[in-house]
Amino acid sequence: MISTNIYSETQARKVVKQLGCFSVIEYMKDISVSPQTAQTAYFMSKMGVHKRQVIASLNNEGVILQAGAMQITTGSVEINTNVQGAGDMFKKIVGSKVTNESAIKPRYFGSGFVVFEPTYKYILLEDLAKWNGAVTIEDGLFLACNDTVRMQVTARSNFSSAAFGGEGLFNNTLYGSGIAVLESPVPAEELLVFDLQNDCLKIDGNMAIAWSNTLQFTVEKSTRSLIGSAASGEGLVNVYRGTGRVLVAPVA
Repeated sequence: MISTNIYSETQARKVVKQLGCFSVIEYMKDISVSPQTAQTAYFMSKMGVHKRQVIASLNNEGVILQAGAMQITTGSVEINTNVQGAGDMFKKIVGSKVTNESAIKPRYFGSGFVVFEPTYKYILLEDLAKWNGAVTIEDGLFLACNDTVRMQVTARSNFSSAAFGGEGLFNNTLYGSGIAVLESPVPAEELLVFDLQNDCLKIDGNMAIAWSNTLQFTVEKSTRSLIGSAASGEGLVNVYRGTGRVLVAPVA
């Protein structure tokens, strides 16, 4: 049996989010500093530049992590590669090449804690039920998920979105039920959330970090003519059309 203060709040850290088996610890200030680094650490803490750490508390269940994300495990937690045969291995390798994700994402299962490596990125805990069971994410956002969530590489539905959208030709889509843990470039407080009902959202640039896979993504002229688009100074815009949700990082 292991006793731990892992969830105990101190002058340095506190629990800031919890959803499902995942909790987020935020180190509010770095107190392990030297005289040479104290000033930098002080101003970092004032600007909200904090280290954050995810903890998965497992009770006869499993989670899938980005490769290299684990720092500590406790209790009866086992690990496997979550690869089902040579064909599945080949698909994962191909997918990793087009999305810049790791090919093998280890699965941790059992009962105990899985403590992730700390990061300065912002942590989002997204329940796939709020995305109608599927969300497409920008490359590099995936950190972890319940093992009830499946990851699949999806290609753009048309050439314009792939060639001019700035989002890449392929993205990862998370399917199923459970929680996805994402590393966002901006905090949740800065994200704009758009819920579309048979409508469209136009964005000047690749600021969308996650969107429902039910949405049609195209790249279109900001006005009806190329001359008008050039005159408006906007040119081409990313268009998300249909019913679904989009997360936008406007200041990233």
